[in-house]
Amino acid sequence: MIDKNLLRRRQLLFYFGLGVVGAGATTLYQSFRRTDASTLMNSTPSNGTTSDVAALPASAKALPEFQGISQWLNSVPLTIADLKGSIVLVQFWTFTCINCQRTLPYITRWHRQYASQGLKVIGIHTPEFAFERDVNNVKRALNQHQITYPVPLDNEYKSWSAYKNNYWPHLFLADRQGILRYDHIGEGAYAETEQTIRKLLG
Repeated sequence: MIDKNLLRRRQLLFYFGLGVVGAGATTLYQSFRRTDASTLMNSTPSNGTTSDVAALPASAKALPEFQGISQWLNSVPLTIADLKGSIVLVQFWTFTCINCQRTLPYITRWHRQYASQGLKVIGIHTPEFAFERDVNNVKRALNQHQITYPVPLDNEYKSWSAYKNNYWPHLFLADRQGILRYDHIGEGAYAETEQTIRKLLG
C-alpha cells in the first residue's frame, strides 16, 4: 500500500526542487520569449491600416489543436476553430501542483473580468500522478478553486505533446485569429500577462 504521507512529501520536494532549478532557466527563457512576443505584438500591418493582426514574422505559429481529450468539464467539446474570434488563454496545469495553485486566482479573475470582452480561458488538465487522472478528483479541485471555464482532461498527454509543453503551469495566449502571441512558464509575470490580454482585446 502506498504511504500517502510519503507521496505528499515526495510531491512537495519535487515541486520545491523544480522551482529552484527552474528559476534560472525560466529567467533565460523569459528574456527570449519577451523579445519574440514584442516582435509579434509591435509589428505593423502590411497595408498600413489598423488591424487585429499585424504583419507577422515567418516564425508566427497558430495555436495547436486540442488532441486526445478524454472529457471536457464545464463545457461541450471545443476545437480551435470554435474559438476563432476570441482571445484564447490556454493554461496547462494539474491540481496538486503548488505553482499551478498559486496562478489560479489570477486565471479565474481574468476569466471573470474579461470573458464578456472576448477572452476564452481553456485550462488543460494534464496529470502528473495517477490519482490526478480521476475525474472526480479534478471536479473537486474545480469547486475548490471556483473554476468555471472549460477544462479538458489530457490524461494521455496528447495535447501536452501537441503544444510541445514540458512545464506546469504554462500559459499560451493567442489573438482572435488563433495566432500565438505570448507564452509564460511558471508563476509570476501577472501584470505583463494581463497587459497582453488587454492589448489583444483592444
